[in-house]
Amino acid sequence: MHIETPNKNIAKSNVEVFNFLNDIKNFERLMPDNTSKFEVLSEDKFLFALKGMPEIVLKLKEQFPHEKIIFGAASDKLPFTLTANINSINENESSVLLSFEGEFNAMMAMMIKSPITNFMNTLAENLQKI
Repeated sequence: MHIETPNKNIAKSNVEVFNFLNDIKNFERLMPDNTSKFEVLSEDKFLFALKGMPEIVLKLKEQFPHEKIIFGAASDKLPFTLTANINSINENESSVLLSFEGEFNAMMAMMIKSPITNFMNTLAENLQKI
């Protein structure tokens, strides 16, 4: 399953956006209002839960300075990645595209597609406010 947000322009340089996303603590500021739990587990891992959904642990998997950050599920039960692609527009502005990639059976994909799409859109919109 592949889900992508539209590109969002952010009034920060690609370096600032990359550094913001690279600091796990900052994700609390990006979470939707229906977040029931957020906990930093380590400098590269955090746990969150949305109301009515199971807890998810995201771990920083890979980073390409100032261009891309890849987070993945810490558990192999639900393998997926969340990628932030950061493009520089100029020295004070950048654009970010968030993409989700996961391998789920058809039933699971049908159940989680809408909540994940809403979650990613909220992350992207809140990223514009940093």
